[in-house]
Amino acid sequence: MSPISVAVVEDDPNFLKHFLAVVEASPQLMLAGSATTAREGMALIDRVAADVFMIDLGLPDENGIGLIHRIAEFRSKANVMVVTVFGDDEHLIRSIEAGATGYLLKDALPEEMVSCIRELHDGGSPMSPVIARRLLRRFRPPAPTQPNPLSERETEILVLIAKGLSFAEVGETLDISPHTVVAHMRKIYGKLAVRSRGEAVFEAHQMGLIRSQ
Repeated sequence: MSPISVAVVEDDPNFLKHFLAVVEASPQLMLAGSATTAREGMALIDRVAADVFMIDLGLPDENGIGLIHRIAEFRSKANVMVVTVFGDDEHLIRSIEAGATGYLLKDALPEEMVSCIRELHDGGSPMSPVIARRLLRRFRPPAPTQPNPLSERETEILVLIAKGLSFAEVGETLDISPHTVVAHMRKIYGKLAVRSRGEAVFEAHQMGLIRSQ
């Protein structure tokens, strides 16, 4: 079976490096090209007939949703996997309406990313669990307002994590040990029913517990 060709559009150099490494390390995938801006992304779409396009929404020159429309119009056989940090309702729904069939948080584990790309190529619509829950909630009756499940310290830690600080940097900022930060994060994961810092930030943002940075 031929490898799945993947093109990546991502402006953050660290995430771009990570995504490219995941694709290149998997024998099931083949890197078809990459871009760091919407303008470069448009040129990439015109030039490369990839099986899967991984699209970041927060590009510096234009919203990535325009690229999804372009793929739907000129690369109708390709699939689109949105990769994001935050996933508010507007971007989530607009991405799906534009033609995206997968929605993944950027901190997904490499094996999860490869599995989702394969599922997408095979006709599925993979989403990070927290994204899927958000989408389902949109079509359910509004639930009663829930009190903030996080303590003041847990909220402080999550705000710093959302800013991109490591556990060690959070500990230094709050004058606590990294082990204490990890202990708090485990409690946060349990309270928000998530599995990673990215999902924790996303869920807390959606619940209004922290603001977008």
